[in-house]
Amino acid sequence: MPLSYPRPQRPNRTRRLVAALSATLLTAVVLTACSADDGPRRSLDAFLAGWRSGDLRAVGLVDTTGATTLPAADVSREIKELSGDLADTPPALTRRGEPKVTADVATATVHVTWTLPGQTPWEYDREVRLARNDDQWQVIWEPTVVHEKLTRGDRMTVRRDTGPRAGLLDSAGQPIVAPRSVVRVGVQPSEVTDIKKLVKDLDGAFKAIRPALVPAVDLADLPERVAKAEPGAFVEVVTLRDEAYRQIKPRIYDLPGTKFISDKLDLAPTREFARALLGTVDPAQADDLAAHPDRYVAGDLVGHGGLQGRYDEQLRGGPGLTVLVERPAGDGKLAPTGTELFRREPQPGRALKTTLDVTAQNAADGALRAEPRRAALVAVRVSDGAVLAAANGPGPAGENLAFAAQVPPGSTFKMVSALGLLDRGAVTLDGPVDCKKTFTVDGRSFKNSDNFELGSVPFRTDFAKSCNTAFAALAPKLGGDGLAAAGRSLGLEGQWDLGVDAFTGKVSAGGSPAEQAAASFGQGTTLVSPLAMAGATAAVARGRFEQPKLLLDPAPAKPAGAGEQLKPESVAALRTMMREVVTTGTGSALKDVPGGEVYGKTGTAEYDDNPAHTHAWFVGWRGDVAFAVFVEKGGASTASAVPIAERFLRALPAR
Repeated sequence: MPLSYPRPQRPNRTRRLVAALSATLLTAVVLTACSADDGPRRSLDAFLAGWRSGDLRAVGLVDTTGATTLPAADVSREIKELSGDLADTPPALTRRGEPKVTADVATATVHVTWTLPGQTPWEYDREVRLARNDDQWQVIWEPTVVHEKLTRGDRMTVRRDTGPRAGLLDSAGQPIVAPRSVVRVGVQPSEVTDIKKLVKDLDGAFKAIRPALVPAVDLADLPERVAKAEPGAFVEVVTLRDEAYRQIKPRIYDLPGTKFISDKLDLAPTREFARALLGTVDPAQADDLAAHPDRYVAGDLVGHGGLQGRYDEQLRGGPGLTVLVERPAGDGKLAPTGTELFRREPQPGRALKTTLDVTAQNAADGALRAEPRRAALVAVRVSDGAVLAAANGPGPAGENLAFAAQVPPGSTFKMVSALGLLDRGAVTLDGPVDCKKTFTVDGRSFKNSDNFELGSVPFRTDFAKSCNTAFAALAPKLGGDGLAAAGRSLGLEGQWDLGVDAFTGKVSAGGSPAEQAAASFGQGTTLVSPLAMAGATAAVARGRFEQPKLLLDPAPAKPAGAGEQLKPESVAALRTMMREVVTTGTGSALKDVPGGEVYGKTGTAEYDDNPAHTHAWFVGWRGDVAFAVFVEKGGASTASAVPIAERFLRALPAR
């Protein structure tokens, strides 16, 4: 209830004059509490400004009796202490209307708006009272001015609760990352008999795990950690997936000092499962905290790289916030009171649904598992363009070579050149085209792999055997932009929107006759990614380009439109030749792969001035699945890319 004070006698004019003269002699900051005739508004506004600035020297302050003047510094300090965790972010304060005056007491309503972490607003109204003393309006100070539930000695504290992070879903709507069994391998110091031998035995066992652990387990500091630990402590060495642990259990279970704890962690189906595309979720790192101090705090889980990083805000949702009251306990330390002033429940993240197919992705990862060089495999469903798998072989875990590589396509690009030549009527399946040992254009000599020559053979044979010199000789028939036009009809160089970064290719156009000759079989300035070539291959199988798609929900806003229908006669001839690559040509290792007819094109691409330095490729399709295999510095495609394609197809059920 508003306090009521006896109205003091008005001072005489002399007293006012003395007071005014005294005020002019003060060297400190004077109070701006206004006279009774001016009303309480100015004093209230000065108090609100001082509350925000932390300087109340311009305000008259009294206790709840109205009789005792309070030092401004004491009140400022108490406001800061009451504010607790929010002291560094004072609230916005707005007077609601004019103060209501009853006798010598005025009552005003103030709207208080705190900005909590994450720009979360917390708003409420408070009542501020003022007393008229000696012709001045002074603010009656009490902790309830800050909040109605606060008393002297209290402190507001902010508790932040992380909401459940949403998952990445596969094409069936099932979580890709789910709770999976793991084993925490550790050491109990009191039971170790020979630490050097233990380290050696553990190291040998960990190195025997297949696929190999990346990064390898570093045991260099284990002796020191064991020496410093309590005798009965569990000194953790590594956490292994259950399937990896079972590989080496017989070798480590009975080693003196080893201990094992079964647990569950949220993990993808395998360690390598689309790892570069998906990204990782890790505790907030120093650079996360520095870049986004309003978003993350130590201990938060943050997405890094891939889909987890790009869609982190959607997946992580919003943290919950609770403002609580703490109060000094008997020992003087602050302790929770159980009083809650504000609560915002954690907001769960929203799942991201992808087109990834678990079976196809596992087949792709498995196909690359034995490849020691950097490699990638992308699989696309022919019928609708859905990306079924995006696998990356050895290399930095976050490097998505499958989508981002910019490398020459080599002879896989004969698929594009042949389409352009067929569209122009420059060749037919059985029309003879000479396959010479070498072919020279403007002084630049072109040759075939292993320097083979076929003589005058049907064009389909040139394609199946991958004759570079035949295509170099045909290059003028494509014209300056014929190759680029054929590539664009298959989606290359397009403005794709997959929801993640992807390189869609750059096709050589114009250039010198030598450049055009080189570009006709995937050399020169033409660059592609495995995804771009998988999309182009799917377009040939489908008869029309359709942009590959990866995200179903949320779907990208601006996907590329579908391409025009390819010329049926050109596509039919090209498919015939790509089938013959497998039945009688360079991809014949795939002719006995079960599950249906395989179509494809091999490719070997020089990447520097040394002809011996080559990348390896294979692109093709079987049934409703088109794919591209790339092996960096893979040499002959028949020795690297084709075997990967075979492993993939044998592991993938026919579709």
